[in-house]
Amino acid sequence: MKIVAVTACPTGIAHTYMAQEAIEKECQKRGYDYQVETQGGMGIENELEQEVIDAADAVILAIAVEIEGEDRFDEKREAQQVLTADPSEVIKDPARFIDEAEKIVGNA
Repeated sequence: MKIVAVTACPTGIAHTYMAQEAIEKECQKRGYDYQVETQGGMGIENELEQEVIDAADAVILAIAVEIEGEDRFDEKREAQQVLTADPSEVIKDPARFIDEAEKIVGNA
């Protein structure tokens, strides 16, 4: 399974990177292919290319602020392959969001 994610919080420091780490660890544990873009205090890091987004089975937007380039996910959103959550929720229970991503793929 391929998962892409974007993490962003209001200050762009702690929760942005903690959510990134939580998603990455859970994906690694399950052996999933993943890429996480952060939009934080350092600007955009690990920017997701459109081809990578298009190839993903599911998208997780762990965001508490508007992000740059949100329109990149329009097709995935129309296909109901996008989960949006507050970064703090993803940090607390990343397994829940990866489980939800699995359900999206199962329903596709």
